[in-house]
Amino acid sequence: MPGRAEAREYDVIVVGLGPAGLTAALYSSRYGLKTLAIGETMGGQLSMAGLVDDYPGFIEIQASDLVARFKAHAEKHNVEIILDRVEDIRKLDDQQKFEVVTRRGHSYFSRAVILAMGLKRKKLGAVGEDEFAGRGVSYCTVCDVPFFKNKKIIIVGGGNSGVTGALHAVAYVSKIYLVTRGDRLRAFPIYIERLMSIKKERPDFIDIILNSTVTEIGGRETVEYAVITNLKTGEKRKVDVDGVFVEIGNEPPTDFFKKIGLEVDERGLITVKPGGYTNIEGIFAAGDCAGGSYKYYFQQIITSAAEGAAAADAVFKWITQKGFKIIGHRRI
Repeated sequence: MPGRAEAREYDVIVVGLGPAGLTAALYSSRYGLKTLAIGETMGGQLSMAGLVDDYPGFIEIQASDLVARFKAHAEKHNVEIILDRVEDIRKLDDQQKFEVVTRRGHSYFSRAVILAMGLKRKKLGAVGEDEFAGRGVSYCTVCDVPFFKNKKIIIVGGGNSGVTGALHAVAYVSKIYLVTRGDRLRAFPIYIERLMSIKKERPDFIDIILNSTVTEIGGRETVEYAVITNLKTGEKRKVDVDGVFVEIGNEPPTDFFKKIGLEVDERGLITVKPGGYTNIEGIFAAGDCAGGSYKYYFQQIITSAAEGAAAADAVFKWITQKGFKIIGHRRI
C-alpha cells in the first residue's frame, strides 16, 4: 500500500474541470500519466449553460449532459477528480516538482501542472448588488431562473450569455427586461433571430433596453425593484422585478496568475506559446484562461477542449524529453 505522501504524487495535475481541463486530464491519462484534475465546479462555465447546439456530434444536448459525458470519459481512463479550490501552486526549489495547495488544506505534487481555470463572472457594480446576491441577484440565468416561475426579471447583458439566458428564461417567467450597455445586441445572429422571433409573437413579453445598465437593486428581504439608467441621457427608470440576472461577461483570475509568477497579457490572461507553454517551465495553460499573441482567442467548448488536448500532448513530450520517471497509473 502506498503511503499518504506517495498517494498524492502525480505526473500531472490539471486545475479546472471545464472542457479544457477534463479533456487535458483525459489525454494526459491516455498517455499513461498519473493524472489528477481539481476544480470547484464540475464542468466549469459549461455547467452554467443550457442547451448546447454547437458541439460537433450532438445536434442538441443539455450542457449538464455534456458535462456528465466529459466526466465519465475522463474517469473511464483513470483520471482522479477532486472538487476543491486551488489556492496556491509552489515550485519546489530542490527539484522539478510542484506543490498544489487547496482550500481544504491538502497538498498534491506533480512534475507538471496544466491550468484550465476558465474565467469568473463579472459583477455589475450596482448599488444593492452584493446585498441581494442569492436573494434575487444571480450570475447564472440558466441555473436559477427556474426559481422565478411567473415572475418578472431583468437580464443584464447583450452578448451570448445574456441573449441565451433570455431564451432559456422564456419557459419560466412572465416578463423579461433585457438590458445592454450597447446600441445593439452582440450575440451570435442565430440567437438574436430566435429572440426577435419570440418578441415578434409576444411584443409585451420581452423589452430590449439599449444603451443602459442597472445602477440600483432594492427591496426588503428579496429583490423587489431595479433602477435602469440610460448611459447617454442619464434618465433613470424604476421597474418592479423579482430577479436581476447579471450576464455581462467574465474575467480571468489574474491576481492568482501573478501570485504564482505567470506572465499575463493585456487582458490578464496567461501568456502562452503553442502547446500551452508558459514562462514557468512545467506549467502549461489551456482554454479561456490562456491568451497571448500566439493564440487565436475564440471562447467555445470545442476550442477549449482542443487546447486541453494539445496541452496534454505538450506535457507528455516535455516529461519524456526531460527524462523524468513516469509514475503512471494502474489500468483497469
